[in-house]
Amino acid sequence: MPSVSNKGLTMPQSPIRKLVPFAENAKKRGVKVIHLNIGQPDIKTPQQALDAVKNNDINVLEYSRTEGSETFRTKIAKYYIKNDIQVSATDIIVTTGGSEALSFAMNTIADTDDEIIIPEPFYANYNGFATACGVTVVPVVSKLEDNFALPPIEDFEKLITPRTKAILICNPGNPTGYLYSQEEVQKLAALVKKHNIYLVADEVYREFTYDNKTHTSILKEEGLEEHAIVIDSVSKRYSMCGARIGYLVSKNKEFIATAMKFAQARLSPPTYAQIASEAALDTPDSYFAEVKTEYVARRNILIAELEKIEGIKIAKPQGAFYCIAELPIKDADHFAQWLLEDFNIDNETVMVAPAAGFYATDGLGKNQIRIAYVLDQDSLKRAVQILKEALKSYKG
Repeated sequence: MPSVSNKGLTMPQSPIRKLVPFAENAKKRGVKVIHLNIGQPDIKTPQQALDAVKNNDINVLEYSRTEGSETFRTKIAKYYIKNDIQVSATDIIVTTGGSEALSFAMNTIADTDDEIIIPEPFYANYNGFATACGVTVVPVVSKLEDNFALPPIEDFEKLITPRTKAILICNPGNPTGYLYSQEEVQKLAALVKKHNIYLVADEVYREFTYDNKTHTSILKEEGLEEHAIVIDSVSKRYSMCGARIGYLVSKNKEFIATAMKFAQARLSPPTYAQIASEAALDTPDSYFAEVKTEYVARRNILIAELEKIEGIKIAKPQGAFYCIAELPIKDADHFAQWLLEDFNIDNETVMVAPAAGFYATDGLGKNQIRIAYVLDQDSLKRAVQILKEALKSYKG
């Protein structure tokens, strides 16, 4: 029998999706599964985005331009300028989701066995993209007791080697919900300039910031033009995860030109999804104000209900729509599977994402879970109540 690649064998499973078969089996048994495991917003997609696809008059569905249509990229640039970020259409490559943008970025800046430093816990697929690109992830541990704030900048600097190509952050963070301050971003900016490496920022949750805090984009930092690479997406901003449209943004011309070659290899991003995404950029600010108000209410309810459970520790998110909770158990993977296989209350159970898969360091996050508060407030209350009773029954 032919063998598969070592790269394939070491490719990590998604901690978010690996439990899906157990959830499907539970549903077949008649158990309702409340999904706290995946960041799929229940907020309605802007109507103008849906209408743009329904009402178009395309007769031949042709390839689009490799970098994305000029009208779409021009409109994206205007969106950034509106947010006081000065870029042009030529600084942008449209990708098939933020995932492809991350893959293009890693392939463009790093060779096999080069290193990228990432504060952990981090978006689990960073591990997958790095494995696929042959890149080594070098983690810097951030701690729940510090609310997952940026680790001391000295912790980053001591990990920099001749093979270090970049520092990668997610701001606001998935899975932590932490929002980096302007001071933290500036410390990272000074460090990457000092060592002549890249700073890559996944800013897909830019709009979702709470408690009167504001987002600081790395593209605003003076003197960082050659170092800054932003990953962006329409998925969460406009509740359009299925569109699979993201973009790379950088003022570094050599980086963009090189990333274009990877983009050419996959030909072009999908046309209909670009049409929908271009229309979504006309979404009024009132949409985001309403969405933020709802997410703040959900966050507050979730945190308040979790804090009633003895033995749980929670980091309070200031952005995005995730939080990390530390449970009074030893193995969150086993607990999450047990919830789906062996536990329910009145034929209802919950699905969570074990947090170990969001770390690169073995052994960390074993008793933590990520919760996505993308459900209505009543569903969140019910889910936490089920979680509370499950912890009482769980024997480990």
